[in-house]
Amino acid sequence: MTLAVEIAGIKMKTPVMTASGTFGSGPEYADFVDLNKIGAIVVKGTTLTPRDGNKGRRIAETPAGMLNCIGLENPGVDEFVSRILPGLAAYDVPIIVNIAGATTDEFAELARRLSVPGVAGLELNISCPNVKEGGIAFGTDCMSAAAVVTAVRKNTVLPVITKLSPNVTDIVSIARAAEDAGSDAVSLINTLLGMSIDIHRWRPELGNVVGGLSGPAIKPVALRMVWQVARAVKCPVIGLGGIMTAEDAIEFLLAGASAVAVGTANFVNPRASVEIAEGIQDYLVERGLKSVRDIVGRVNDSI
Repeated sequence: MTLAVEIAGIKMKTPVMTASGTFGSGPEYADFVDLNKIGAIVVKGTTLTPRDGNKGRRIAETPAGMLNCIGLENPGVDEFVSRILPGLAAYDVPIIVNIAGATTDEFAELARRLSVPGVAGLELNISCPNVKEGGIAFGTDCMSAAAVVTAVRKNTVLPVITKLSPNVTDIVSIARAAEDAGSDAVSLINTLLGMSIDIHRWRPELGNVVGGLSGPAIKPVALRMVWQVARAVKCPVIGLGGIMTAEDAIEFLLAGASAVAVGTANFVNPRASVEIAEGIQDYLVERGLKSVRDIVGRVNDSI
């Protein structure tokens, strides 16, 4: 029995990755979990220049999840490549860098600067605002999403994964646009926009007023979108959104995801990604199955 999978040419020991923005740059978790046992580490969103992130409170718990408005705090791509990447590359785990640009040119430049040894692939954060289009997120429009993928594709030979926003009316059309433009895989979902209010102070909980909702509350939405997209595209789908247990991850695999990413669960249990992979292994062994591939998309057999 093997847990190994290959996504867009990226070979992983297990189908369980860490979601961008929930696992720092990776080494922060090395004291808690063996990084070599993770399928792939998706590094926090990286921008062309350093960002301090949003001011004020940036995380708020909800009854079944978490709101955040970090604001892409990161040291910038050059600092990442020169200081952080060498240490990460020492581990036997694929490193995928999530990139965020304010223009297609910034995405292209990020792709060029990150096409270096040690980086296994790029994940495009198209949920960030397109400054040339008045702040509309790239991922809410097929043409904008495709433009980002095309720009990146021209500037790297690395596998390209497009991370889709759920804050759209038709995520399938965005996924198809990304695939047609050259994306090697898609990952979904990013966070859902949400808000929380402090009733004692009569003000929003978050300094940014609104933030991204993640955690168990969004799992049914994510699962539905993964199932829809997996049936509509030929490229591999990476499922994420509220995966807290092995059972959650197995649901995403059955829906059509070829791999999964763990996000909010990392804040509860730093070992979550490894323990979820172990749970998937037990599930496969119990059923006498030889590979994760044996369950991918199998829910469709019953529909």
